[in-house]
Amino acid sequence: MERPIIGVTIGDPAGIGPEIVLKALSNLELYKLCKPLIIGDLKLLQQISKQLSLNLSFNVLVHPREAKGEAGTIEVLNIKNVDLMTLQIGKIAQEAGKAAVEYIENAVKYALAGEIDAIATAPINKESIRLAGSRHIGHTELIADLSGSNEPLTMFWVRGVRIFFLTRHLSLRKAIDEIKNSKIVRTVFVIDKLLKDIGIRKPRIAVAALNPHASDGGLVGDEEEVELIPAVKELQLKGINVIGPVPADSVFHQAFSGKYDAVLSLYHDQGHIAAKTVDFYGTVSATLGLPFIRTSVDHGTAFDIAGKGIADSKSMEEAIKAAVDLLSPKRKRK
Repeated sequence: MERPIIGVTIGDPAGIGPEIVLKALSNLELYKLCKPLIIGDLKLLQQISKQLSLNLSFNVLVHPREAKGEAGTIEVLNIKNVDLMTLQIGKIAQEAGKAAVEYIENAVKYALAGEIDAIATAPINKESIRLAGSRHIGHTELIADLSGSNEPLTMFWVRGVRIFFLTRHLSLRKAIDEIKNSKIVRTVFVIDKLLKDIGIRKPRIAVAALNPHASDGGLVGDEEEVELIPAVKELQLKGINVIGPVPADSVFHQAFSGKYDAVLSLYHDQGHIAAKTVDFYGTVSATLGLPFIRTSVDHGTAFDIAGKGIADSKSMEEAIKAAVDLLSPKRKRK
C-alpha cells in the first residue's frame, strides 16, 4: 500500500514548533511509514536547521502530491509568511499568530481536497492567534470551523488508552454546569461510532465520575445521581458497552491496565493530568469527527525554551505515527 502523505504544520514560528518538526523528521524511521510534508516557512526552517546543526536538505514542492517521502530530504510547501528580521523567538506576537493560522488554513484546504491524507500539527499560542484576529480559542475549534465540522471530539492517545473529553476549554465552574445527561448520551454515542471507525469492533467505554468516590451515593454531591447514572443506564439499554460513573482516582489506572478501550473525561484537566503524568511526551492529541484525520502534540509552544535547541520532539514523532495508525482502517476499507 502506498505510504500516506502527512501534512505537518510548524505551529507558532516563535515557539518550539519548527524545532520539534525538524527534529522529528530527522528520524528516518518515520519515512518507512509515511511521506511527511511540512507546511511552513522555508527560510525559517533553514535557519533553525543551521542553528541546530541538523544539516538537512530541503525540497520545495508546488503541489502536495509531488511528495516522494525520501528519507534525508525535507519536503516543504513554502508558505512565505515569516520576517526573520522582526520575528522574536519566545514572544507572543500578532505576526506569529497570523502565520500559525495560515499554516492550518493551508493544511485543511489540502486535506479537504484529498491532496494530503492527514494532518499533524505543532503547537500554536492562543494569545498570539487572538491578536491576529482569530475568534477561535485553539486548534480544534479553528479546524472544525474551516472544515465545517459540528461536533469534533478531542481524543488523547497514550499507551493504548484513548481519553475523550465531555468539555474542554471552560472554567471548572462552567464545565460542571455543562455535565448534563443529554450531553453525555450524545457524546458517548459519538465516541462509540468513532472508535468503531478506527477499527475497534466492540469498544469498552468508561465514564469518569465528577465527585470523590463517585459521590458515595449522594453524600458528596448529586451530579452522579442526577446526570451521570441515568445517562449510562440509557446508553446501556441502547446497546452501548459503557460503564460508570467510575471514580476518577481509579478509572484511568483501570484503563491503563487494559480494562477499557476509552475513558470519557468530564473536564479538561481530569483527563490531561492522567495522560501527561503517565507519559508527557508520548501523549498524542487527535481530533476525531472531522472529514480527515488530525493529530497533534499534547503540549504548548514552550516559549521559555524556544530557540535554545533543547525541545523534545518525541510527541511530534508520535503524532505523525498516530496519524498513520488512525488512517489505516480507513485506507483498508477503501
